[in-house]
Amino acid sequence: MLLAYADRMWRGELGMDGLLTDGSIWGTAHEITDGVAVVPGFSNVTVFRTGDGLLLFDTGVGFAAQAMHHAVRAWSADPVRYAIYSHGHVDHVGGMAPFDAEPRPRPVVIAHEDVPRRFDRYKLTSGYNELVNQRQFGIPQLRWPREYRYPDRTFRDRYTVELGGLTFALRHARGETDDHLWAHVPELDMVLPGDLFIWNAPNCGNPQKAQRYPAEWAAALRAMAGVGASYLLPSHGPPVVGAERVREALTDTASYLESLLEQTLALMNRGARLDEVIQTVTVPPHLAGKPYLRPAYDEPEFIVRNIWRLYGGWWDGDPASLKPAPASREAAVIAELCGGAHALAERASRALADDEPRIAARLAELAVRAAPSDEDIQATHRTVFTTLAGAATSTMARGIYGAATVEQ
Repeated sequence: MLLAYADRMWRGELGMDGLLTDGSIWGTAHEITDGVAVVPGFSNVTVFRTGDGLLLFDTGVGFAAQAMHHAVRAWSADPVRYAIYSHGHVDHVGGMAPFDAEPRPRPVVIAHEDVPRRFDRYKLTSGYNELVNQRQFGIPQLRWPREYRYPDRTFRDRYTVELGGLTFALRHARGETDDHLWAHVPELDMVLPGDLFIWNAPNCGNPQKAQRYPAEWAAALRAMAGVGASYLLPSHGPPVVGAERVREALTDTASYLESLLEQTLALMNRGARLDEVIQTVTVPPHLAGKPYLRPAYDEPEFIVRNIWRLYGGWWDGDPASLKPAPASREAAVIAELCGGAHALAERASRALADDEPRIAARLAELAVRAAPSDEDIQATHRTVFTTLAGAATSTMARGIYGAATVEQ
């Protein structure tokens, strides 16, 4: 079932809703080839069965830990010897508790050496992470974890795990995170990219999260393509099967990142401001239409902003934005110039009707900052951002615009 689903996705007949596949395939271990199963969910758990026990690649998100454990155990009762975290994001490291609780030796968890530091940072910023993830995913009841299953073994550049005749060659690669790794299992002709390939445009520009690394990311994708594997088992979305498809998916995603990076740096080197860069850089047409590069989770212009931040810092090149006035004072002055906050709100409504949603958003935000308790202006603000949320193509934009309707 999962492989048929994957083929339909490759042909563009189905797509990912952000990071989510069709829930009908969740919660079951789908055998991809003899001794290898994928358990799809918010994030996937990939299970390898060997004569010496099981190995898990990624462990899923905490709220689904019991369901993932049940699915794995329905497929195999063998002991879990190892679990590998592709990186430290919470949807990949939250599933160990049921396996640790089994009446047998605890599995050995392996990760990059920066994963423990990420967990420490998450503890320092738990309130912030809870708020931004509630906003990003539109889940007000989301609770950020306060405790983490730290790895037992870590490595810096390369590490090899051998189990039951299989070799798991792990390679560190900064990309979506600084602590990311990918794996090659040569005996099975498989590559496991973690989140370096997600059946969407790369998550390289998330507006509310830490720095991403497009150059190293693209290099890792090309390194994966270079092994010539016939199976690509990502941690979001179904497998890609067939050497030609695997190579195409990896190299196209690398080209996507490389193009945005090259265009952005060329403009930065010419002295362009961030605004000009955002309005100028585009995705090459031959890549924009690929079914695995849709901007359904992240967006190209957010990636451009991330590249600017990585290579140029946080200042956007506008001298007035270096040390801005308080936002409420600026809004009050602009409202005064326009004849009041209601004039700003009315102009926002007109911009929305004239199909200028970005102008509408800016004017509506200025209006509500100038008159935060005015119910009519609040209603205009909600209308504008509800419209933007409904039209948004990506999880990132939809979440932020949707949250704006209640975070006035």
